[in-house]
Amino acid sequence: MTVSARSEAVRSVHAPSIGLLAQITVLLILAATSGLGVAGWSAGLVYGLATWALLIRAMQQPEVAGWGPADSVTLARGTLVGAVTALVADSFVGPVPVALLVTLAAVALALDGVDGQVARRTGTCSRLGARFDMETDSALVLVLSVFVAASVGWWVLAIGVFRYVFGAAARLLPWLRVPLPPRFSRKTVAATQGAVLVLAAAGIAPPAVVTALVAGVLAALLWSFGRDVHWLWRGRDPQVDRWRAELAG
Repeated sequence: MTVSARSEAVRSVHAPSIGLLAQITVLLILAATSGLGVAGWSAGLVYGLATWALLIRAMQQPEVAGWGPADSVTLARGTLVGAVTALVADSFVGPVPVALLVTLAAVALALDGVDGQVARRTGTCSRLGARFDMETDSALVLVLSVFVAASVGWWVLAIGVFRYVFGAAARLLPWLRVPLPPRFSRKTVAATQGAVLVLAAAGIAPPAVVTALVAGVLAALLWSFGRDVHWLWRGRDPQVDRWRAELAG
């Protein structure tokens, strides 16, 4: 094994653990500066440990080549999402610094396109990186929807759980697991929902405007998911025939 290969292997093994230590450090800083309580600590630690465990498991898969620089950017974004998660959990038992929560969420959103650019420029695009990025985005949208739901209405939670409901359905219905064609509209809806939820969380717009914007995002999400499910549904029979042929062969 060469020196570069050995250093890459070491980085791959320790990256999730470094991320967990970073998450704990951020929680300590929040506790010292914002009085993070038990609820926040619990949520933040659960998030950090879950991220660590899932990354360790994913990196043990034979098709995963290693840890790239873009993955480190996504891990930093994930650490910010863990901090947002902690603050959102604390908001249910007492006041939290909303400006700090919104800032952390906004930075995590702003970095969303950075990891992809780093991966392309360094030639380190991978399935692990793409999945890690998607799950980080989904987690941020979920916790923001929980926070906004407390003031706008619990129907806002639908924005956060859509991705997870689709994933659960795909476990039962194989035709939902077929890769979808790339669509710019899907990316636009995904980016818009995060921005609107951050604006709603900030509380700087009139309530009527916030409600209208969040409702618009939910409608766009319904349309986007509905179109994808319809596309998958139309192609389900040929897919089943192909799977049966593969199994028979």
